[in-house]
Amino acid sequence: MKRILQALSIIAIALASLALNPSYAAGPTEVVYHIDDAETQGLKGLRNIRNHLDVSPQTKIIVVTHANGVDLMMEGGKDKKNNVEYAPLVSALKSRGVRFEVCEITLKNRNLKKDQFILDTDFTLSGVVRIADLQYQNQFAYIKP
Repeated sequence: MKRILQALSIIAIALASLALNPSYAAGPTEVVYHIDDAETQGLKGLRNIRNHLDVSPQTKIIVVTHANGVDLMMEGGKDKKNNVEYAPLVSALKSRGVRFEVCEITLKNRNLKKDQFILDTDFTLSGVVRIADLQYQNQFAYIKP
């Protein structure tokens, strides 16, 4: 009888910990990748995301770009050091469910137009606000490559 009570106590503790930490039962991990400099983070970030999905394909990933990070999403954008175009890598990740967002404040500040960006681009009013909202309101994990 003592062992049965111990087993029931362990089960009750496990169920309580699941109730207190809903991330265990909430489904796939959700992650926001923050890119504010395509030159230093672009290729590395895209490779990180690919590797992330290779290991954990159910992960929901949103990439938020602002400042010089928006260059990642521009037509003809490429990694200057390795001469690798971003668009095919972005398209491949988009086909795996990754969402790519560009800050509209950056567009205004840099005098850029939405038609200068690849078709896989979504836009958000403020990249910084979007990142904060994803982290605080939606409990997204934060990664800055």
